[in-house]
Amino acid sequence: MLIESNKIELKSKYNDQIIKEIVAFINADGGKIYIGINDDGSVCGAKKIDEVLLSISDVITTQIEPNAIDVVKTELEIHDGLPVIVINVKKGISPLYCIKKYGFSSTGCMIRIGSSCREMSESQINERYKLRFFDDDLIVSSPINLKSLSFFTLKNLYLEMGYKLNDDTFESNLKLVNNNGEYNVMAELLSDNNRYSLIFVKFNGLNKASISQRSDYGNKSIIFGYRQLMNRIAAENICISNTTVRPRVDTYLFDYDSVNEAIVNAIVHNDWSITEPQVSFFKDRIEILSHGGLPHTLSLEEFYRGISKPRNVRLMKIFSDLDIVDHTGHGVPIIIEKYGREAFDISDNHIIVTIPFNQEVVNSINVGVNVGVSVDVNLNEIEKNIIGLVLNDPTLTAEKISGHIEKSKRTVERYLKALQEKGYIERIGTDKKGNWKVIK
Repeated sequence: MLIESNKIELKSKYNDQIIKEIVAFINADGGKIYIGINDDGSVCGAKKIDEVLLSISDVITTQIEPNAIDVVKTELEIHDGLPVIVINVKKGISPLYCIKKYGFSSTGCMIRIGSSCREMSESQINERYKLRFFDDDLIVSSPINLKSLSFFTLKNLYLEMGYKLNDDTFESNLKLVNNNGEYNVMAELLSDNNRYSLIFVKFNGLNKASISQRSDYGNKSIIFGYRQLMNRIAAENICISNTTVRPRVDTYLFDYDSVNEAIVNAIVHNDWSITEPQVSFFKDRIEILSHGGLPHTLSLEEFYRGISKPRNVRLMKIFSDLDIVDHTGHGVPIIIEKYGREAFDISDNHIIVTIPFNQEVVNSINVGVNVGVSVDVNLNEIEKNIIGLVLNDPTLTAEKISGHIEKSKRTVERYLKALQEKGYIERIGTDKKGNWKVIK
């Protein structure tokens, strides 16, 4: 026998008050309304079934705001040989629903508490009403004034992944334009000539008192900028090798995978309406800063557990398409496993991920090379200059590099070959159309 609870409401017959019960369940955790069952659980059967079903349909489609058609369904069941109408209500997709004629007021906004239907307080309504807007994909909904953008880099990345592209629908399919045909912020982020970049700042000490170097990676596409930045991160990841044991033991300055996860998260979760993410490199740590704090409705515990709720949903989808992320939410747990929850500094306005350096590597750098340990940083000035150039622009040819360092093309080709043989750089693609990848 059915009894009323936080998930079940019993009605002997249909009446106009049922809309309140529906809205209350939507605003809570969902539930079922049985029409044709008395309060005591005895079955009396539904009457005028077709008329009632038509009335319920009208309630669902025209009397609830926002439209509840995706969260409310009806069906007919037989209980004790009698017909019973069941209204199946899911928890709402939107944070707040109301009876349209009363609007977002206490009279219009109901919520299920226990086995009763109650009016929501003004503070509850205000908080939920705000959430209707906070979770919008703002970089998609925000138009920009630029009339012409190109996506050569983005299209090539999709082609490399095996996607078939239609130039006529490419921009609309990826949500790079709004319904009025205007480019949005995400379009500029991914375009060949965007004004955004990923910021890398190197400091001389343990704080921001003295800047050693600043580099901006981007301007062609945020994905291109991401790859440039990760090449730079890889080059900064000094390795010491213990050659007194077999096999040789390599120890790195920091865990590259953790830094990569933190940077990808900073890009797809960043509030781009504030400013760009920043990577700060100190003597003892790396800090990855993104703006905007946690996405609304995501709790701190859910964040630590790796529940994925990207602020920029469609940008995350593109990163997933291009195999940069897998959208499984494992990035945060990877960092926690390696560095603990204390790696995260989370406020309403920002998230800072701190990756401390391996002290053994830091000590080796500071005191020099110990017996049996080699530090893999023995490059001459020309080699360092070449690595710096291809970090900033992986598309550089030997001829263009020769112009930068005032050496002949043949000399540059010789150094490039030596750097490849030493395992510092790798050529991806052909000589004319490929890119350099800095490995270490």
